[in-house]
Amino acid sequence: GNTTEDYLRILQNVPTKRAAAYMRVSNPVNSSKLSLVEKGICEDIQCKSEELVIRQQGLYLIYCHLNFHFPNCSNSPTDLKIEFLVNDKVNRQTLSTWCASETCQEKTFKTLFQLHLTYLNVKDRVSVTLNYPKFLNEISLPNENVLGVLRYSDEM
Repeated sequence: GNTTEDYLRILQNVPTKRAAAYMRVSNPVNSSKLSLVEKGICEDIQCKSEELVIRQQGLYLIYCHLNFHFPNCSNSPTDLKIEFLVNDKVNRQTLSTWCASETCQEKTFKTLFQLHLTYLNVKDRVSVTLNYPKFLNEISLPNENVLGVLRYSDEM
């Protein structure tokens, strides 16, 4: 089945009193931030078009599951940078080098799952950016690209 739909069903049935968001992401329209698709969970967090706005302070788990498609292999490696932003400042950054010529096939698919635990205050804005959003696979696995935020505890 569709993994994202399974996770969504599980999260909807978990009795929680904490803030949670689980939103599908897609290529950005006019910025480097990934766009949030209005499908998913958004409880005690304000879900805007490109960011999640925190309503309760606390320790949060931010996670992002992204699928990439490299339609043509390059003779040189591709450095893919993913950034979690809090209030438009980099809070966590990951750099992955993919698609080197010796390991490439004609088409390459890759998956990246990032986790970050951080303290967030009321009105903090959380978003994710990619340096190469054109490689985000929205055709084969459009529902598998997600950004999630879960309130882990009240304290640090």
